Amino acid sequence: MTTPPHDPSRRRLVVLGGATALATSIDQGLWSGVAEAATPKVPRRVLGKTKQSIPILLLGGGSGFKGSFDGRIKTALDYGVNYIDTARKYASGRSEPHAAVTLHALKAREKTWITSKTDSRDAAGFARAVGETLAAMKTSYVDLYYLHELTDPAPLDDKQLLETVARLKKEGKIRYFGFSCHDDNVAELLVKASERSYIDSVMFRYNFRQYGNKALNDAIDKAHKAGVGLIAMKTQGSEAGIADAWKKFERTGKWNKFQSVLKAVWADERISAAVSHMDDLTKLKENIAAALDRQKLGALEHEALERYARATRHQACDGCAHHCEPHAGGARIAHTLRYLMYHDAYGEHEQARALFRSLPSEVRRSADRDFSRASAACPNGLDLAQLMRRAEELLG
Repeated sequence: MTTPPHDPSRRRLVVLGGATALATSIDQGLWSGVAEAATPKVPRRVLGKTKQSIPILLLGGGSGFKGSFDGRIKTALDYGVNYIDTARKYASGRSEPHAAVTLHALKAREKTWITSKTDSRDAAGFARAVGETLAAMKTSYVDLYYLHELTDPAPLDDKQLLETVARLKKEGKIRYFGFSCHDDNVAELLVKASERSYIDSVMFRYNFRQYGNKALNDAIDKAHKAGVGLIAMKTQGSEAGIADAWKKFERTGKWNKFQSVLKAVWADERISAAVSHMDDLTKLKENIAAALDRQKLGALEHEALERYARATRHQACDGCAHHCEPHAGGARIAHTLRYLMYHDAYGEHEQARALFRSLPSEVRRSADRDFSRASAACPNGLDLAQLMRRAEELLG
């Protein structure tokens, strides 16, 4: 199998090595309005059994969009990144309606793929969420609707929910159905998806620290062979607690760390695309540049990624809460460290605070808890006491 990855903390525009003309054309296209036909397009792949062609780079809406016209959406569309990934709760509920503002200004709804998600697991809640999405985005349908952050596979066999999904498909309100997942049971859920014909697509956490995970790779193989469209997220493998840990990645070739992990994801042909929260134009341009250049990562880049993984292993939470949380007195470690990572690695300070503060107050406190047994149970040996205290100080 070939290796994959992604993240949003890039801070400088990357020149495409020898492909200077291509880098120049990107800038001209962004700032001078190059005709659409003359603008290079990001490569596309088929999304599993949907048989639909989507770009390998997807525009994530987790950090939200501007309430007025958002130039990132126009730029993305110009370069063939015509897929917006959003959710009911993204940006405190503003991601969907704000994306709609620009799509409607551009009259681009019909040429843009929209994916959204809901935390609702029951039939009535799912139907209500779809209706709210359609209203927020001022559209009659969305292309793909996910159960968001699935951990328990039970909803995948809920008869009423599946009947509701089938009805919404028949009514033309959703075209395809699936789920997203990024906790410790991703492999289990991918296998479940491979065994259920009604699952069209799964978006799952996948990064360079997991490439040697046999169980996960076997699960990816099963899902891919079953025609489940696979989309990678959280591919940067970013760590919590060290704001500039990415500097441990040495610039050894064309690509910085953030582009390299994307290039690694795209090298895995089982994965249709990677979603990225590109919250400014520079990050968008970097990702487009990496996608347009067909040159694969070399040995130097792969070695640098491996060094980076080793150097930051002790700061990376894999979300495997079943190891640590039984020994943490009710603390929500996996969620807390994911929000801390949003703050440190993604720079999404407001969203990280909002998410942390949405947790029940009794699970946010760290001062009165002993995390020694939880740290001992952590496969990566994280200093959970230090990280949880830091999260409470920064996000509380």
